[in-house]
Amino acid sequence: MKITKALITAAAKNQRTLPLQTLVDRDGVPRTALAIVIEEALAAGVEQIGVVIPPGDQAAFAAAAGAHASRLEFIEQSEPRGFGHAVWCGSRFVGAEPFLLLVGDHVYVSATERGCARQLVEVASRENCAVSAVQATHESKLPYFGAIGGRRVPGHSNLYEISDVLEKPTPTEAEQRLIVPGLRSGRYLCFFGMHVLTPSVMKILGERLEAAGPAGASVHLSTALADLASRERYLAFEAEGSRYDIGARYGLLTAQLALGLSGRDRDEILGGLVDLLAHRVR
Repeated sequence: MKITKALITAAAKNQRTLPLQTLVDRDGVPRTALAIVIEEALAAGVEQIGVVIPPGDQAAFAAAAGAHASRLEFIEQSEPRGFGHAVWCGSRFVGAEPFLLLVGDHVYVSATERGCARQLVEVASRENCAVSAVQATHESKLPYFGAIGGRRVPGHSNLYEISDVLEKPTPTEAEQRLIVPGLRSGRYLCFFGMHVLTPSVMKILGERLEAAGPAGASVHLSTALADLASRERYLAFEAEGSRYDIGARYGLLTAQLALGLSGRDRDEILGGLVDLLAHRVR
């Protein structure tokens, strides 16, 4: 499986301005969150990138992309029908090819020299199937993420066969359907905000949208992924790194600290935090 296309979603009402926010990257360079996500995709070997945006926002997103704007294709989500619909809006762009899916309101910080998206693409290419990145997450965070159930692939400590997918499950639902043998008690494998998906996903989303009708309800990606798990091999991969939702409370601050502490200015930032805490204690 060769992945040359990426889709970045940034059209949700509560998400549309987040990719335009400026952060200082690991090298100490100010960049927008969108530019950081684009560079994550490019470092994974992607050649073409589509960005799903709200109608009329192309100029703002092109400016936020900076030097990368010329290599982007902007795709408008004409109506707010959910994350699944936003992904489906990119169906013409991805065509009949597998693709990397990223969300525009997340920042990813790798624990290795290889970016999180590159790790994921390498696994999907090797396994020749759809793979979603996941992160072991405490049950208190379940209201914020989709989560998977399954079992470890024999011989792999960070790869799982997916048997079930639930969108923002309750702890009771998770305990009944999403237990993964080997995880610590009270922890579940929640989506990381990046996937490598096959064209089957677009077909499933199209079927669900058609069934809902032209003025139907929102379509969720998680329900389509649950359907995918019943149709073809579908894996989850624990990436070596962390995801930071910049739309969460203090999310932008947390993402900035994570970027800074993983980069060249780590000592300077730690010193500043120590000073800040010292002043707070006095």
